[in-house]
Amino acid sequence: MATVRQATMALLRDCGMTTVFGNPGSTELGFLDRWPNDIRYVLGLQEASVVAMADGYARASGRVALCNLHSAAGVGHALGNVFTAHRNQAPLVITAGQQARSLLPLNPFLGASEAASFPKPYVKWSCEPARAADVPAALAHAAHIALQRPCGPCFVSIPSDDWGAEAAPLPPRRVSRDMAPDPAALADCAAALAAARNPVLVIGPEVDAEGAGEAAVALAERLRAPAWASPFSSRLSFPETHPLFAGHLAAAPPAVSAALAPHDLVLVLGAPVFTFHVAGDCPLFRAGIPLFQITPDGEALAAAAIGTGLQGSLRLGLDALLALLPQTACEMGRAAPPARARPAAPPAASPIGAEYLFHRLATLLPAGAIIVEEAPSHRPAMQAHLPIRDWGGFFTMASGGLGYALPAAVGVALARPGRRVVAVIGDGSMMYSIQALWTAAQHALPLTVVVLNNGGYGAMRSFGRVLGTEGVPGIELPGLDFVALARGMGCPGLRVTEPAPLAEALAAALRAEGPMLVEVAVDAAIPTLY
Repeated sequence: MATVRQATMALLRDCGMTTVFGNPGSTELGFLDRWPNDIRYVLGLQEASVVAMADGYARASGRVALCNLHSAAGVGHALGNVFTAHRNQAPLVITAGQQARSLLPLNPFLGASEAASFPKPYVKWSCEPARAADVPAALAHAAHIALQRPCGPCFVSIPSDDWGAEAAPLPPRRVSRDMAPDPAALADCAAALAAARNPVLVIGPEVDAEGAGEAAVALAERLRAPAWASPFSSRLSFPETHPLFAGHLAAAPPAVSAALAPHDLVLVLGAPVFTFHVAGDCPLFRAGIPLFQITPDGEALAAAAIGTGLQGSLRLGLDALLALLPQTACEMGRAAPPARARPAAPPAASPIGAEYLFHRLATLLPAGAIIVEEAPSHRPAMQAHLPIRDWGGFFTMASGGLGYALPAAVGVALARPGRRVVAVIGDGSMMYSIQALWTAAQHALPLTVVVLNNGGYGAMRSFGRVLGTEGVPGIELPGLDFVALARGMGCPGLRVTEPAPLAEALAAALRAEGPMLVEVAVDAAIPTLY
């Protein structure tokens, strides 16, 4: 008979979970004892960073990732990025050490009360197995549920004395992940699309996550319909240099309505209807314009204010929808919409504008580079001047919680060896998880970190203007030296304050063999986000 630990290691190999992200504690030592050479252990220096690394790895690889945390305090540290993983639909199995079963009735040091309830509701499934022998089966259960669409994190609390107990090895299993949309509903959607004179697409991150991007482009081209990126899309929604790309929908009800109301049918793919950030009236909801939504996410379908919802895989659904449509746009009487105008190159002014920084970065990026972004106040500038072209080439967080992008970029770089990863991060965001630079340096990852330092929380400045607030404390961040902080963790860095040396500094960071940081002092002017 195998031990729980032996059965678990066999399970990890069978499920492809051979990269484990963790921050160890005493209640995890039974799992970590005599660590095997064929399973990579990636150390993060804080639990929230560990979860974000696993999230980035899972999203970039398309496989479930294992994240090992320490008891209740470690899970508590991690909960912000557990919420982000939930919103990102990242397939994670999160384990946490628990005190020995024999001590639990005594309320021991490091004991977690109701451990399985702690991360709820932001995990899809959670348990502390009733018996030590049930641990491998619980982990397999968690892995299968994490990968069912919509993907998401699952949690297993494991008492420290379970690892040496006996457990039967689990037989290898494979479980289908996809469910096709209702064929009758797809036929209704196809008929409505064929009859519409001026349809429009709104495309969200699930299209890229499912590998359905090429089918989405083919659908837009067949329909000759403009394609908008859904509000706060956390991945590439549509190639941003494609003639049919219409832009990024703002997360404001009036803006969404103004963009979509000129059309006579709206098709939403892999996104909610809709993600809003500010309150306001959305006349689209009363306009009577037909709306169809295709997503594997039943919660997103239930929450939609209007429309016909089709639950199912986009990978299966889009191919089936294409097969039901007329073969050419001409058969539907469609002319191509006018291409979106591209912004002019911004000037090389001092102080450096975020627009100029993104413009220069776009001209220097190597082929196949992956962007990981967390610079909320500079997102409009990035969207205008740093177009994303490649599926799998962009990641950000869907939650709005800071501290994701830097450790996620580490996970992305581990999942995509040989690809240049560029983390674009605001100064405020950087301070939430700066210790992830140490992990990047330890693994010599090809990671370029560009810190936009505007001396504060720019998004808060912008919202203060919108809401008419004044004298709000805690928004300014003077005195931070990111180059010194990076060097202290083994990552070289450069600071740029004028436009002339910017291109050379970026180029150096993009060709560095390991991680390198470029801190850019950018214009602190208050941006307009909505």
